Amino acid sequence: MTSRPAPRVHPAWGMLVLVLLGLLTAQGTRIAFGAFIPAWEDDLEVGRGTISLVGTASFLIYGLTQPLVGQLSARYGARAVLSSGVVIAGLGLAASSQATNVGALAALYGLLASLGFSAASGVTAGLVVSQWFTARRGVAFSFVESGFGAGQFVFVPLSLMLIDAYGWSTTLAVEGALLMLVVGPLIAVLLRSRPADKGLEPYGGPAPESSEEQKKGGTGREVLRSRVLWALLTPYFVCGVTTTGLIDTHLVPLAHDHGNSTALTGTTVSLLAAANIAGILASGPLSDRYNCARILAVLYAARSLTLVFLAVAPYDGWLVAFGLLFGLVDFATVTPTHIIATRHFPPAALGLVFGLLSMGHQVGSAVGSYVPGLLHDLTGSYTTTLIGCAAALLGATIVCVAGLPAKSGAAPAEPALASRAN
Repeated sequence: MTSRPAPRVHPAWGMLVLVLLGLLTAQGTRIAFGAFIPAWEDDLEVGRGTISLVGTASFLIYGLTQPLVGQLSARYGARAVLSSGVVIAGLGLAASSQATNVGALAALYGLLASLGFSAASGVTAGLVVSQWFTARRGVAFSFVESGFGAGQFVFVPLSLMLIDAYGWSTTLAVEGALLMLVVGPLIAVLLRSRPADKGLEPYGGPAPESSEEQKKGGTGREVLRSRVLWALLTPYFVCGVTTTGLIDTHLVPLAHDHGNSTALTGTTVSLLAAANIAGILASGPLSDRYNCARILAVLYAARSLTLVFLAVAPYDGWLVAFGLLFGLVDFATVTPTHIIATRHFPPAALGLVFGLLSMGHQVGSAVGSYVPGLLHDLTGSYTTTLIGCAAALLGATIVCVAGLPAKSGAAPAEPALASRAN
């Protein structure tokens, strides 16, 4: 009996495409929150501070539910959680299109849609990668995490265009329908949480047995007592403060404060998103080859310098230069952070670990969204915030150097072609 030829492309890569689609659409619509603020201010007759509180609440709901998402994904499978999350996010967006006051918007977007965003997050994506890949995990992580940057690149300008042409209500309804009726069902039908569900082995062959060190860190109590967890979580909190919180929320008003035109500001945001994708994709091969703790230290130190640069020269071509430089070190920290976690903790604990890391990042995002606005009201500028965040990033750099394990080096080599069929 002749055996069927092995496929040249392992199905793991197809799973990554599905996860990327989920993150791109769900997280892209979430990141586009700022595009709706001016229209909500006009139609709902509320101030920017009130609308910003809806965004802060969304960050907190998203972040505080991440450990639960990790536990549910580990128990019921990433496919069920991811597809359900996309559908719930779509339902929340569609329902938000009918909001007539800020209270309804807070309940429908800040709570319902945010629960969906939480489930369709990097936690579920990370579990798919950890199950389907034993080699080239850095490349796989960076591929799916590029969905955040790609979503920003696609949905922010798309939302602005649709709002201008059809209004915010129709825009939310269209984006909600896309998630609820197309992307969510597609993921539910085609994605598999683990290769065993298709009778396959992971890309790279069977996972090696957990080391004695990993086995000791498998319970929830042991995870919380782990020095490595806190050495990852502390910088990741600062990461959330300085990226999704500070820059994604406040870069546009900061640019306007210094007299930059809307066209120049839009160009800066677009280039930042494009550089973000490039930085994420580059971080994958680097994380597979080099020490991830050192990579994180370099990224946080470089980001600190970019914030000082922004504080000194927040205008004209310098603003564009900042967008490019910051984008390269923006979400590039995600892959090495996840790689260190997969090498230190056993597979059974990764749902909790990824959830805790994401929670720290999102709580940091909530702080970074609210506090800079408060300080701006008190001081009249963002300079204090930028210098303070630059100092916090230097602290994160020190934690990465001193607190993370020395053995955060290269991953296993890429498997031979025959192994890819397994």
